Amino acid sequence: MRSPAPIVASEQKANQQLSTLQRFFQYFVPYKLEIPLIIFFVMTGAFSQSLGPALIGWSIDNLIAKKNFSGLLSMLGLLTFVYLIGIQAIRAQIARVGWMVQNILAKMRQDIFTKIQSLPISFFDQSEAGDLMSRLLNDVSTVNQAFGQTIAQMLGNLFSLLGIVIAMMIINPTLGLLSNLIVPLMILTTSFFARLARTKFRVTRQTIGDLSTKIEEDIGSVREAQAFNRVQLNIEEFATINAANRDANVQAVAITAAFLPSIDFLNTLATGLVLAYGGYMAVNGSVTVGTVTAFLLYVQQFFRPIQILSQFYTQAQSALAAIERIFLLLDEPVTLQDAVNAQTMPSIQGRVEFVDVTFGYKPDQLVLKGVNLHAQPGQMIALVGATGAGKSTIINLILRFYDVSGGVVKIDGLDIRNVTQASLRRQIGIVLQDNILFTGTVGENIAFGIPDASQADIEAAAQVANVHEFITSLPQGYATLVGERGVSLSQGQRQLISIARAVLVNPRILILDEATSSIDTRTEAMVQEAIARILKNRTSFVIAHRLSTVTQADQVLVVQQGEIIEQGTHQELVARSGIYANLYALQLGAT
Repeated sequence: MRSPAPIVASEQKANQQLSTLQRFFQYFVPYKLEIPLIIFFVMTGAFSQSLGPALIGWSIDNLIAKKNFSGLLSMLGLLTFVYLIGIQAIRAQIARVGWMVQNILAKMRQDIFTKIQSLPISFFDQSEAGDLMSRLLNDVSTVNQAFGQTIAQMLGNLFSLLGIVIAMMIINPTLGLLSNLIVPLMILTTSFFARLARTKFRVTRQTIGDLSTKIEEDIGSVREAQAFNRVQLNIEEFATINAANRDANVQAVAITAAFLPSIDFLNTLATGLVLAYGGYMAVNGSVTVGTVTAFLLYVQQFFRPIQILSQFYTQAQSALAAIERIFLLLDEPVTLQDAVNAQTMPSIQGRVEFVDVTFGYKPDQLVLKGVNLHAQPGQMIALVGATGAGKSTIINLILRFYDVSGGVVKIDGLDIRNVTQASLRRQIGIVLQDNILFTGTVGENIAFGIPDASQADIEAAAQVANVHEFITSLPQGYATLVGERGVSLSQGQRQLISIARAVLVNPRILILDEATSSIDTRTEAMVQEAIARILKNRTSFVIAHRLSTVTQADQVLVVQQGEIIEQGTHQELVARSGIYANLYALQLGAT
C-alpha cells in the first residue's frame, strides 16, 4: 500500500505554489483597468487565427472547386484583412503587457531593495551579499523571462485554443473529438515533466546564488588573493561552484530536451489520425476536402498553443522557484523595529549609560555580561582590550544596531529602545576601521549623511578633518571621482574623508572604531589634530589598540571576555599596575 506521506508532500507543494502565484499576482492589482484592454487584444488576435482555417476550408469547397476566381480574390482580401487585424491586435497586446510587466518587475525590485535596507544588522551577519544580489538581479530577471511576454502569449494561446476547439466542433464534431483524444496524453506528459523541472529549477536558482556570492567575494578580495598566493585555489573553488551550476542547468535543459520531442510526437500522432480518418471520410463522401484541409490546419494550430503553453509551464517552474526565493527574503522578519509609541530623540546632550547590559549575537552565547558604564556629556571614553573582547559590540549597542539581551542602554536618561532609530542615529557620528567610500565624487562622499549639504559646509568639514588641502590638490578638487570603494585613494586619505563625513553631520556623540589603526605616523598626527578639534564638547567613544592615542581620555575601560575589568583615567590605571598598565608598558617598550 502506498504511503500517504508523498501525497501529503505533493499537496503541500501544490498549495505552496498556488499561494506563491496568488501573492505574485497581487502585483497586477494596480493594473486591473489595463487587463480588460489586454484581454480584448488577446481575444481579437485569437479570433483572427481561429477564423483563418475555416475560411480557407470553405474557399476550397465553394470557390476553388467551383472555379470561382473572382470570389477567391475577394476571399483573399478578406483573409488579408482578418490577419492584419490579428497582427495589430497582437502588436498592441505585446506592447501593453510589456509595459505592465516591466512596471511590476520594477516594483518588485524596489520592494526587495527596500526590504534589504530595512533589515537589521543581525540579518547580514548570517547572509551573503552575493546571494542577496542574485535575488535582486538574477531571480527578478528569471521572472522577467517567464512573464515578460510569455504571459501575453499564454493568454493568447489559451483563447486561440478555445477558439480552435469551438471551430472544430462546429465544422465536424466527429473529427473534432478525434483531434482532442490526444489532449489527455498531452496533459499527463506536461504534468510529468513539470514535476521533474520544478525540482531541477529550484537547484539552478540556488546554485546561481552560490555563484554570485563567490564572484562578489573574490572580486572584492583580489588583492588579498594575489598577496597570499591564493589565486589558483580561488580559481579551483570557483570551478567547483561553476560546475555545480552548470550541472544543475544541464539537468534542467535535459528535461526540456526530452519534453519538446514528446510534444512533437503527440502533434504528429494527432495529425496522422486526422489525415487518416478524415481522408477515409472524404473518400466516402462524409466530409469535403475543404473540411479535411481546415482540420489539418486546425490541428497544427491546435498543438502550437499547447506547445507554447507547455514551454511556458516549464519556464514557470524556474520563475516560481525564483519568486519563492524573493518572497522568502521579503518575508524575512524585521526583528529590530521602532516601538509603537517611539518618540523622536530630542537634541542629545551626550550622557550615555549602560545599566547591567548583557548581550549575545546568539541567545546561548553571551558577548557582554553585566556591563555598566557612565559617560558624561563631552567626555572621551576609550575602550581597550583584546580582539573579540566586546568593544565593537558596545559601540553597536549605542547605535542600536542590536537590542540588548538584558539591562538597558540610555542616552540622556532615555531608553534608546523608546526612541526612533533614525532620530537616534542622526545625532551619532561614526568612523570605522574599515572605512568605505562610495562610487562618486569626493564631495558626494563627505555629504553622504547630508546629501543636500552646501559646498561651503562640505569644505568646512574637510578643513576640520585636515583633508581640505589634499582635496583641492586633486585634478577636479571636490568633484574628483574616487572610484569604486575609493580604490584610487590611499588608506589614510580615505580615513580622513570618512572623518570629514562624520564631522559634517555635527554629531553630539562620536564613535571612532580603530580610526588610526591603518594610518602612517604623519597622517596619524593630522588625524589626531582633527580629532582633538571635533571631540570638543562632544561625547566620544574611541576604540584603539594604540594606547598612546587614548592617554587623554576621561575614562579608559578595559574590556575582557565581555566584562569591564578595569576603569579609570590613563594615569590611574597605569598606577594600579594592572592589565592596562601591562599593555601600555608592552607597547611603550615596543616603540
